[in-house]
Amino acid sequence: MSAYHPLAEQEAIDIASRIEDVFPRGAKLSCREIGDGNLNLVFHITDAESGRSLIMKQALPYAKVVGESWPLTLDRARIECEALMVQHRLAPGLVPKVYRYDAELALTIMEDLSDHVIMRRGLIELGRYPRFADDISTFLANTLFYTSDLGMNQQEKKIRAGRFINPELCKITEDLIFDDPYTVSANNNYEAAIEDEAEALRTDAALHLEVALLREKFLTQGQALLHGDLHTGSIFVTPESTKVIDPEFAYYGPMGYDIGAVIANLLLNAAGQSYWSKDEASRSDYRAYLLDTAEQVWTGFEAKFRALWNESCVDRLARTAPGYQDDYMRRLLQDTIGYAGAKMVRRIVGLAHVADIDKIEDAAVREAAQRTSLRIGKALIKENRRIASFGQALDIAAAALQG
Repeated sequence: MSAYHPLAEQEAIDIASRIEDVFPRGAKLSCREIGDGNLNLVFHITDAESGRSLIMKQALPYAKVVGESWPLTLDRARIECEALMVQHRLAPGLVPKVYRYDAELALTIMEDLSDHVIMRRGLIELGRYPRFADDISTFLANTLFYTSDLGMNQQEKKIRAGRFINPELCKITEDLIFDDPYTVSANNNYEAAIEDEAEALRTDAALHLEVALLREKFLTQGQALLHGDLHTGSIFVTPESTKVIDPEFAYYGPMGYDIGAVIANLLLNAAGQSYWSKDEASRSDYRAYLLDTAEQVWTGFEAKFRALWNESCVDRLARTAPGYQDDYMRRLLQDTIGYAGAKMVRRIVGLAHVADIDKIEDAAVREAAQRTSLRIGKALIKENRRIASFGQALDIAAAALQG
């Protein structure tokens, strides 16, 4: 192993050629750096003759979106690799296979998913993924239940939580999602046309109370091992397959944060359909598909999580206390809705946006989609503690989309 340095493409090829059972001996490999995220180099290594390939992901010691003035720990690469291995064990087939991890180079070598499409792009192109809701609800139920005090030895959980203390990346979330959008911050990024919306976010006391409560849970509630950044840019899909990637923000936190992230990104795409769907009939139909998918994600998750609880709960009181499971699931639903709203707001006025909205070329349509997203996000945040069913959240979203 070598001392840390960002890899060049030829170095990536040399390392890949030594991975056993992937490429034939003497294969003529080619390499492209394909990373389009903010934190890493990503190399796609291929052998044209055999058709085999793999991905090499190297953590950078800073955030690309800002530069070297925003340093980041390289230990996040270890956290990501260990999270992938936990997720592979608990939800087999729903994450890429890890071939090797090099700690000194902060390098993870894993299965290539080029036969899949990034879900965000797929939704922009009006793709439909009939397995997605079932797959992602299985991923969420299994990974969250079996890393919680309900599903694993509680002393072992405390030890494992120490492996996933992730302060620098948690700090990004704490600032960009739960602070910056509600104040004047150099990290914020929004168009002048929605300055009135940004001002409203800064002055809404009722909204600030709900955000503070959600932030408190994010800071203090280590319910389960989270993916930590589970948006549609971190999910590869085909109509027959779902693969979750990029858990470098993994840490022990509130379960609703991961579930809410998935819901938020479906709703952001629904807001963007004012542009991506070219007529009212197709727009209405695709939005109905997105809202139905969101509902299936929650209902599938809830059914599977309750089943795991009933079959495999390790906590005697959690198994037997009358009404405890129902109360737990009610609070988890409310957390999910609140975090979904916070994720939506952040993607409109915060540092990093989503292509579902930002790639809309018509400025007036883009502004309308931004305002719709904020209307949904703020309402979900402010109503989360009064929500009694997922259908109420969908009604909020549907009304805003129609407005």
